[in-house]
Amino acid sequence: MSQHTTRRRFLVAAGLAGTTLLAGCTGTTGSGADTTTTEEMADDGMTDEEMTDGEMTDEEMMDDSTPADPMSAPRAEIDRFSDAAGTLMVRTDENGLPEPDEAVDFDQGPFITQGLGPDGEIVRYYNFDVQSTTPAPIYALFREGEDTPVEGQLNVIDVIPGDDGYNDFWHVHKVTVPEDYEANTVSSLADIGSAGYEMEPTDILVNCPVVPDGSTATMRYGDEDAGLVEGWYQGKVVSYFQFTEASLTLSGGNVPLSPIYVAFNVNPGEDGGGPASGFMTEEGSDQTHNVVATVPGDTGYSPLWFVSIYDNAEFDSVSDLDSATSAEILASGAATVNCPVVSVM
Repeated sequence: MSQHTTRRRFLVAAGLAGTTLLAGCTGTTGSGADTTTTEEMADDGMTDEEMTDGEMTDEEMMDDSTPADPMSAPRAEIDRFSDAAGTLMVRTDENGLPEPDEAVDFDQGPFITQGLGPDGEIVRYYNFDVQSTTPAPIYALFREGEDTPVEGQLNVIDVIPGDDGYNDFWHVHKVTVPEDYEANTVSSLADIGSAGYEMEPTDILVNCPVVPDGSTATMRYGDEDAGLVEGWYQGKVVSYFQFTEASLTLSGGNVPLSPIYVAFNVNPGEDGGGPASGFMTEEGSDQTHNVVATVPGDTGYSPLWFVSIYDNAEFDSVSDLDSATSAEILASGAATVNCPVVSVM
């Protein structure tokens, strides 16, 4: 465990029909869940003698349904920069992006950008690469009759960077478990399905990029904790950041978008142009003239940005949203990128 990593065992603080999706911060010991009953095993052709002759004892069956311990569970390997996971940020011999499962310092380039707000204010935002408008599901567990998640239970996802359907943006699903459920008996979506627990989709979205353990991104727009959060992925533990600068809800089943206008050192369509050339900046500075249309607190703010590229010949004349929208647009909707705003000055 990295000394600078804050360990937390809860997902998000977000409303769910007037409740708070906030789970506790303790783990329990044991192994993964198995909801197979004795009767089902008999139906599969296993005799009572076979279940007690050393192949499957009552004690072993009980062990299979005891909680898992996140502290001793295996961890999933995370790589955000593989060909399968990355779009704008794909590892090459030249760019030196971190190796698979290597902790990432997102407080340095190319992961942090200084741009402009709609009124010309200076803003800073992280770059978490292209993300789809289709969120991935995340599962939070609630005991019957309770309106807060099971204390100590890690939330469950079924995709990580590089998997089909992965997204930094997660659609929260409420899972109802029995009153006597023990935290972390479930450690995968398969466990939830095997147990037959009721799943209810909400309209809540959360922005939680899955990253290698030990990664850091210390800036937040508000005073929320910048430490890593832990979850379950197919019986393994994963780490992710949580950005809560704005409450997010589904928009027509999708992640909402907000515009951003950017300029590159070389215009797209020219040799070496577009993202590969890097954002244009003021001389001797890291200040871009990338302009976001909204900031946290504005109606319509979203960290998923709808990217339009303007002609870099107009870089000096772009200083706010009005001047950005007046510039010559070379490409509209070039990508949708996850760039949570973490500072407005």
